[in-house]
Amino acid sequence: MSKKVTGNAFDAKIFKRLMGFAARYKWQFIVSTISAILMSIVSVAKPILLQKIVMIYFENKDKEGLLNYSLLMILFLLAEVILQFLFIYIVNWMGQHIIKDIRIQLQKHMLQFKMSYFDNSSVGKLVTRLVSDTETIAQFFGQGLFMIISDLLKMFVVAIVMLWMNWKLAFIAFIILPILIYATKLFQIAIKSAFQEVRIQVANLNGFVQERVTGMNIVQLFNREKIEYENFIKINNKHKKAHVRTVWYYSIFFPIAEILSSIAVGLLVWYGSLDIVNEGITDAGQIIAFIMMSQMLFRPLRQIADKFNTLQMGMVAGDRVFEVLDTHSQIDKTGKVEAKDFKGNIAFKNVHFSYIEGEEVLKGISFNVNAGETVAIVGATGAGKSTIINLINRFYEINEGEICVDNQNIKQYTLKSLRKKIAVVLQDVFLFSDSIFNNIILSNETITLDEVKNAAKEIGIHEFIMSLPNNYHYNVKERGAMLSSGQRQLIAFLRAYVSKPSILILDEATSSIDSYSEKLIQQATDKITRHQTSIIIAHRLTTVKKADKIIVMDKGRIVEQGSHLELLHKNGYYKNLYDMQFASEVA
Repeated sequence: MSKKVTGNAFDAKIFKRLMGFAARYKWQFIVSTISAILMSIVSVAKPILLQKIVMIYFENKDKEGLLNYSLLMILFLLAEVILQFLFIYIVNWMGQHIIKDIRIQLQKHMLQFKMSYFDNSSVGKLVTRLVSDTETIAQFFGQGLFMIISDLLKMFVVAIVMLWMNWKLAFIAFIILPILIYATKLFQIAIKSAFQEVRIQVANLNGFVQERVTGMNIVQLFNREKIEYENFIKINNKHKKAHVRTVWYYSIFFPIAEILSSIAVGLLVWYGSLDIVNEGITDAGQIIAFIMMSQMLFRPLRQIADKFNTLQMGMVAGDRVFEVLDTHSQIDKTGKVEAKDFKGNIAFKNVHFSYIEGEEVLKGISFNVNAGETVAIVGATGAGKSTIINLINRFYEINEGEICVDNQNIKQYTLKSLRKKIAVVLQDVFLFSDSIFNNIILSNETITLDEVKNAAKEIGIHEFIMSLPNNYHYNVKERGAMLSSGQRQLIAFLRAYVSKPSILILDEATSSIDSYSEKLIQQATDKITRHQTSIIIAHRLTTVKKADKIIVMDKGRIVEQGSHLELLHKNGYYKNLYDMQFASEVA
């Protein structure tokens, strides 16, 4: 349920945590505070000097004094400009540095999350937290908090000076303040509600457009252009109405604020003139000074609703970011053993695992893979084959049992060294928007271009890469969109090959490629698996037949183990799979 919109902008806990990030910039904070104080003093000096100038000109006709005060006025104006520049620059500089620190901490924290966190979290949500929400926090500092403090400080100093100069005129000006404050409060509540609706509609519009652009082939294939166009018009119209609502509130509030400000000026002129006629304490200079100071008093109040809205959005953004930072979903990293060179003995001992509590995917499986063996894992979809791969890499923590490599529990190895010795080629290949070379080495500077070329020649894909513009420096664009699925698979295999792993894992690596690409992959597989431990999840007969051992899984359990011929003679589960999936491939 949505919370009632009250206009409250302050949350002490979130504020304290946000200010904790500002603590390391204490000198910038001190300078900005001093600048704000001096700016308040300098700005209020202008109407006082103007009063003096008016009195000197009208009463004494002192041209020299007029010149001196005018020059002094110019100096104060210059000082105000410099202080304002210093203040705005420093607070925005702080805001950008603070969000840089928050983004770094947030990204570092997210990089350590278990895969289960990403399984249950929206990518768009995490991107928003890392990019948009942190930018809103920058505005919290640059356009919200410090600006509000500066404005309030200036209003306080102005009010004190007004009371000191002429308390009666000050009282006249203050009469309008409660009305303006109340109008500002109402506007603040209304505009917050309107902005919340705007953010909802922006999210809906972005989500709709992103989905339709990504799935444009489906839209066109099923002739949904007209339907999606009409749906877009409806969503876009809601987006427009939400923005028009904010425009409506602004168009009401600012004229009202201007009218109230003008009434205050009118009352000041009326009462001040009356007091001059009656030979009271008021003079012409004071009237002019009070007109200036009333604007300095009312103008920040008119704009403060916007700044409080920025403050509110910063608090909300901070809450969202801290929600991610407070999430504890990291893999245990207590392991101290460095995985240098694995022999490749792998043992699963009564391993139980579930992605969702109470729904086991692996139900007490046990098997051994000897060093240098090539083991194939087969079974129907959902049998738990890919889960085994995820657990060896410690993407998830097991519920019960033990997984060992070279007779050492994998929890005892440092996570970085463990994963460095295991190379995985997945069915769904992910390539970054970068060159082929960078997608292969993944910032591993120890791998040279010559090594990559030699490896590509061994696999047989060197000619394919050289045929591309800029060959190894060809940019494959987002997710490797410039390459076919078979070509992406070859690049992924080359990436695993050049890393020289101790354990190689192929997860359906040949399921979505053409026969020619499969042949190249098979050649490379024969080379790379010759003297090291390999685990292959595959449906292709050629790969399974050559495996030293085949593990057959069904519904999270191992139902059969043995070589290809041994399992065929058992006339069991594997034989049925073979008859259904592989028999047609036998020559």
